[in-house]
Amino acid sequence: MTEALTEAMRKAEHEMVVCNACRYCEAYCPVFQAMEQRVTFGRADLTYLANLCHNCGECLYACQYAPPHEFNIDVPRTLSRVRVESYESFAWPSFAAVAFRRPWMATLVAIAAGALICASVARTFMVRAPREPSDFYAVIPHDVLVTLFGVVGLFVIAAIWIGHRRFAGSASHKGARDGGLASQHRAVRDVLTLKHLHATGEDCVDAEEQRRPWRRWLHHCTFYGFGLCFASTTVAAIYHLVCGWIAPYAYTSVPVVLGTIGGVGLVVGPAGLLALDRRRDAALTHASERTLGVAFLTMLLLTSVTGLLLLVLRERSDMPVLLVIHLGVVLALFLTFPYGKFVHGIYRGAALLKFRRDDSV
Repeated sequence: MTEALTEAMRKAEHEMVVCNACRYCEAYCPVFQAMEQRVTFGRADLTYLANLCHNCGECLYACQYAPPHEFNIDVPRTLSRVRVESYESFAWPSFAAVAFRRPWMATLVAIAAGALICASVARTFMVRAPREPSDFYAVIPHDVLVTLFGVVGLFVIAAIWIGHRRFAGSASHKGARDGGLASQHRAVRDVLTLKHLHATGEDCVDAEEQRRPWRRWLHHCTFYGFGLCFASTTVAAIYHLVCGWIAPYAYTSVPVVLGTIGGVGLVVGPAGLLALDRRRDAALTHASERTLGVAFLTMLLLTSVTGLLLLVLRERSDMPVLLVIHLGVVLALFLTFPYGKFVHGIYRGAALLKFRRDDSV
């Protein structure tokens, strides 16, 4: 039995039928190319197309049926709403889907939980004063820190993996599985270069006749800043476990350099995207996804700012307080990963991989 469509999906179905008849935007992005392979649009088809959409907005300003036309076609905003609904439907455990409807509440709860947990752990295990101002492990021992974030990390990975499998296993994703490494490479390149964020032009659309490259570059700062911070943590773990080199590390060391550059990227990217979002045409994004994005960007910004402050002020006597604050924010960020805007990268990557596989057949 076919699952009933939500109100947003019924609107998306109407718009895809109109777009499939018109096809003026067929060269713009993968959404319209994938759309042309379908005659009817079920729930899974619309979910796939919504997550394939990069919300570049180009099609809205090119559409002859856009508001105030009676057809009321606004593909970017409609697919934006369907995307958020897909995040809710694939969430694990299912009751956690409420976080997508109340992102700020979920964020505040995560921050409170992260702060309480880290403060309690520090109070329990901090049995001596740091031998030097930057002795992080005198505040929270390394093994305790690894256990805490390891347990949370495993849960987060499981929640994201299950959500990904639910999305990739939907009816829309049954079919072509060929294409081999070539399709995978093209999909990875699409993700890493944000190829489709600016449609057929060189710059991104902020409003009608307003095209600037900033949205794409700020996304790059955020994505690669996050990657560098992850690389910093990985190198630090190798230093500690393999080489026996105990933190704190010198400002010129690999982990600190990677973390600093990544932290700066995670300040510039989220701060810039938050500022850009305030000026971007509201017709391009549904309010539910806009709120979800602002909450996630704010968490990334808090994480990077507290991390850089801890790095700069680690020699001060109040380092333990700064450390607990930073770790509490990082733990809260981890907790919100499966239930916030972070998952859009996971689902969009899966959608691009399907598109490239289908395109190779």
